[in-house]
Amino acid sequence: MKNFFQMLLASTLGVIIASVLLTVVSFIFFIGIAASLGSSKGYVLQNESVLKINLNSVITDRVQASPFDFLFSGSSIETYGLNDILSAIKKAKDNDKIKGIFLNAGMMSSGYATAEPIRKALLDFKESGKWVIASGENFNHRSYYVASVADSIFINPQGAMDFRGLATSIQFNKGIYEKWGIEMQVYKVGTYKSAVEPDILDKMSDANREQTISYLNDIWSTMLKGISESRDISVEQLNRYADECLMFTAPEKLLEYRLVDGLRYGDEIETCVKNKLKVDSDEKVKYASVTDMQSVPDAKKKSSSDKIAILYAEGEIVDDGMPSIYSQTLITAKEYVKELNKLKDDEHVKAVVFRVNSPGGSGYASEQIHHAVEALRKVKPVVVSMGTYAASGGYYISCCANKIVAEPTTLTGSIGVFGRIPNGAQLAKRMGATYDGVSTNKHSNVAGDVLSIPLLGIGLLPARPLNSEESAMIQAYIERFYDVFLTRVSEGRGKTKPVVDAIGQGRVWTGRQALQLGLVDELGGIDTAIQSAAELAGLDKYDTDEYPVQKDFLTTLLEESSENASIRFLKGWMGTDIYNQKQLLKTWRNYDYRQAIMAE
Repeated sequence: MKNFFQMLLASTLGVIIASVLLTVVSFIFFIGIAASLGSSKGYVLQNESVLKINLNSVITDRVQASPFDFLFSGSSIETYGLNDILSAIKKAKDNDKIKGIFLNAGMMSSGYATAEPIRKALLDFKESGKWVIASGENFNHRSYYVASVADSIFINPQGAMDFRGLATSIQFNKGIYEKWGIEMQVYKVGTYKSAVEPDILDKMSDANREQTISYLNDIWSTMLKGISESRDISVEQLNRYADECLMFTAPEKLLEYRLVDGLRYGDEIETCVKNKLKVDSDEKVKYASVTDMQSVPDAKKKSSSDKIAILYAEGEIVDDGMPSIYSQTLITAKEYVKELNKLKDDEHVKAVVFRVNSPGGSGYASEQIHHAVEALRKVKPVVVSMGTYAASGGYYISCCANKIVAEPTTLTGSIGVFGRIPNGAQLAKRMGATYDGVSTNKHSNVAGDVLSIPLLGIGLLPARPLNSEESAMIQAYIERFYDVFLTRVSEGRGKTKPVVDAIGQGRVWTGRQALQLGLVDELGGIDTAIQSAAELAGLDKYDTDEYPVQKDFLTTLLEESSENASIRFLKGWMGTDIYNQKQLLKTWRNYDYRQAIMAE
């Protein structure tokens, strides 16, 4: 028996040592693979090159890659930064080695306010006398809106164009909650504040229907106007085409309607590009990707110790350490207050462009960032550049800037606040849970009864309703924060609080509508914002730097927190949907009840 235990102990120790060694070797191997994928060799641009832009992709304001992405991405769809695309187009215009641009269209995944600056950059590129060709197996509204500026547009003979007008559809969950035995207790300020409607209604409110029709029609009219000018087709005719729901129409009809210039397969498109380049048919086209262009120097970049900082803020606004179920990118109060303070104290930074692309989020976090922006503005000019969204909390952190620039199709405003607290009393009753306890004071047990799953220890949601007195307290709490919101906008925009309240009430506006209301100062993209910042700072010569500073591969690998790494791993292992459900449960326990977020 003694020998048996000795052998067992030796075997166990051997397995442990082998496992440790295997883990170390695997980690080193992983670093080698990830480093090779994360590294980029210097690209040398060749003569007679063509810039190739893939619109069949996800486009965010700025890409922050992780060394873990290649393991758990689970998707072949590429992601590009708008900043990199615009930079590539600008470099291509000024570089004689680039002869033209080829747009690979497709199902472009981005906001309409992201399509707008790409389209404008392509129009500017064409002023150089160079050509643009667009082609795709499929087009959606966004990719076609961008591609409509091309000299020639081709579609695959078996392709399709999703051109049918804009629509939005909302799932209302009140009935689901009722079947589960859950009641959503909602507290809000703002007639148009629609984020909570799916929890308490079974259809859109009249106010929400009104604002949605308004901003959808405005976005659609902007797109039709641009397509009409580029393709010489009247807006009225384009609307008739949309009424035919062209996604089910034969491609030959698209050619007849002059929406495209030809039906071509991939090899035939390659021939068209070669004809533009005037090269032999057996020569290979030298394509430069957006990623390739990052290492190509900017011929017109100025060199100066004076800098304009571009601070990117994209995603939901959250408190420190708060999980999100809405987006992977986050605007965390602690991080952005730190970044804003660093820019305030940097003597080389003479002005800041604050790029905001956010539907909002935590009221508390929004207030902390607003305070830091206000402190920065006292030292140097701040210009906000609005992306697809700068609504609710996104507008809160923007409103005190010296100047606000938005795209015509930006969704902004949504000045309103809400809070929601689930009541799982009926669900707890159905599951057989009962509660008993003691309290020292009248409201000591607010949110104290929590429905949990036995043995697993997972807390789900509060298991008793708030009484009338407690509900009144929370409603007053929400209303006080709305008053603070009105005050911040009033002070930042130079308007009285009654005026702000009249255009607030949670209503969403497009950038064009916001300009008329005085919520923004000018229509344009990030280049317009940079120019405005330079003028406010009195700069003729300056460099631009992007923040937060992008880390190199090794630093990212070493500094990526165990929490972020585990999140990526768990999403890859259990799937995004299941992971998000678990995050929703966790969110109830750490919720900032003052939410300033927009629902589209």
